[in-house]
Amino acid sequence: MKNKFSIGEMAKLHNTTVKTLRYYDEIDLLKPIHTDLNNGYRYYSTEQFEHLNTIHYLKDLGFSLKEIKGHLDHRNIDGFLYLLEEQKRLTEKKMKELERINRRFQNRIKDIKLAREIKELEVPFIQERKERRIVRLMEIISSEPEMEVSLRRLESLSNMSSSIFIGGVGLTISINNTLNNKFNEYNSIFILVEEDDIQNPLVTTLPEGMYACIYYNGNHSDSPEHYRSLLNCIQDNGFQVIGDSIERTIIDHYISGSKEDYLTEIQIPIKC
Repeated sequence: MKNKFSIGEMAKLHNTTVKTLRYYDEIDLLKPIHTDLNNGYRYYSTEQFEHLNTIHYLKDLGFSLKEIKGHLDHRNIDGFLYLLEEQKRLTEKKMKELERINRRFQNRIKDIKLAREIKELEVPFIQERKERRIVRLMEIISSEPEMEVSLRRLESLSNMSSSIFIGGVGLTISINNTLNNKFNEYNSIFILVEEDDIQNPLVTTLPEGMYACIYYNGNHSDSPEHYRSLLNCIQDNGFQVIGDSIERTIIDHYISGSKEDYLTEIQIPIKC
């Protein structure tokens, strides 16, 4: 059996490309055993098969070519163990992040499915709500552009990416503005937090307690009449507003192209 393989044969045998093998040659990661000086053809031997297999193995584990070259140039057990342990640590970190992302997907899916099941719109009701963790930026917001800028600022300050936040973003109106029927100025923007291990000065909670709530078909610009409806309900039932109002658009134009699907909820914390 011959023990001399052209670069094309080597690439085909190891399910890689000629371009890749040429690059490995350029960076001294895998040199051909022989190069014909007359035509520049590269040739490899079976002794190099395991060398290339090791490169592929370490690449599949996530190592960079620089790390792989460092190991192959200075092979020892301690160095190899360090590489594996470090890659294991990075893999576990990625797994935790994927678990977080998966929980966000699950919560958004649950949120939207529950929203589609709501039958009574524009009807105030009283409901107990559990405590919810949020990251919150206290900032006056009076327009859609200001809201977008504030959201980007909140994401940056809390070191959170913008992925999977659709439906998880909310605004608040101060108790004073709520009671004075000023519904076009928000005093903060927040993002619901699914993870328990986020440590940030902006982390706070929406308190557990009783809320006057309403769902309506529309977005933030349609909210004033529904705030008034809630305040009338609160007054008629002898309740008292005790905190900032919460407003969250669950389904908007980013989720559906039909305005008939838009859904926003308002919650006003109350006590008897």
